Amino acid sequence: MTMYTDPKRVRADIPGTVEGNPVFTYHDAFNPNTAEVDDLKERYRTGKVGDVEVKKKLAAALNAHLDPIRERRRRCWPNPSACGRSCSRARSAHARRRRSRCNASATR
Repeated sequence: MTMYTDPKRVRADIPGTVEGNPVFTYHDAFNPNTAEVDDLKERYRTGKVGDVEVKKKLAAALNAHLDPIRERRRRCWPNPSACGRSCSRARSAHARRRRSRCNASATR
């Protein structure tokens, strides 16, 4: 909820600027419901919606976008052969990162 929005907008009833607002940039990129995005933009420009509501809808859209990726990772991580993909590379990369963190903490 601390994402940068419109610095001139200090209250929800003040009209805001959509152009250059990163929350709406992410909405345009990740929210498949264009009618909802257009409604949020219109209400934001007229000062009828707060930043918190816009950010919560963005979080819901991002989570919906990431859920299939998370599910695929959950299915394939413990048993790489379960998903039929080459997960051994991901597993070995994770092991290298873990070892490098352990080695870095040992040298301190």
